[in-house]
Amino acid sequence: MIGYGPSPSPVAEIRFLALGDSYTIGEGVAEADRWPVRLAAMLRARGVRVADPKIIARTGWTTDELSAGIDAARVDSNYDLVTLLIGVNNQYRALSDEEYRAQFRALLARATAFAGGRASHVLVVSIPDWGVTPFATGRDRPAIARSIDRFNAVNREEATAAGAYYADITSLSRRAAKDPSLVAADGLHPSATMYASWLDVLVPLALRILS
Repeated sequence: MIGYGPSPSPVAEIRFLALGDSYTIGEGVAEADRWPVRLAAMLRARGVRVADPKIIARTGWTTDELSAGIDAARVDSNYDLVTLLIGVNNQYRALSDEEYRAQFRALLARATAFAGGRASHVLVVSIPDWGVTPFATGRDRPAIARSIDRFNAVNREEATAAGAYYADITSLSRRAAKDPSLVAADGLHPSATMYASWLDVLVPLALRILS
């Protein structure tokens, strides 16, 4: 006689937390065009059962302001994928590299805790170069690029030391210097087209993390 056991439990949805600033909340684009939202959609299209991302991000946030925002949100620690993109406002306000390093390291530790202590489930995204946008007209664009590169050297070093994944989208952001379609109507933030280009980098890394 063949016995019948209980029905298998449905596969739990993968939980996705995105931490950052205007680039993560998608200032200047529709909600559906935010890169965390599009990343989740593209993962689903590849058969990954992922929930809508929880986004903790706000335009203008620096590292310490993101940390305060996380405190206010009372985030739990059951996420399968955590992304972290932060630092452009530290750079814009001329805050020091040393302060950025200390605060970024603390945020990366928090991101790892939200991923259940698994640094390999954290994806750090590099800071785009706003110096190529119309907003930067009249400013020292090469100096902005050098400063962005210094901040990105810090977040890459910290991600590598922690064992997190790293996505370099800065070179993609610099294409906006010659292609105005890559900049949103505000003249500063990425357009939906720009965010879509980032996914060529982000989707393979996310799939590797979740495999």
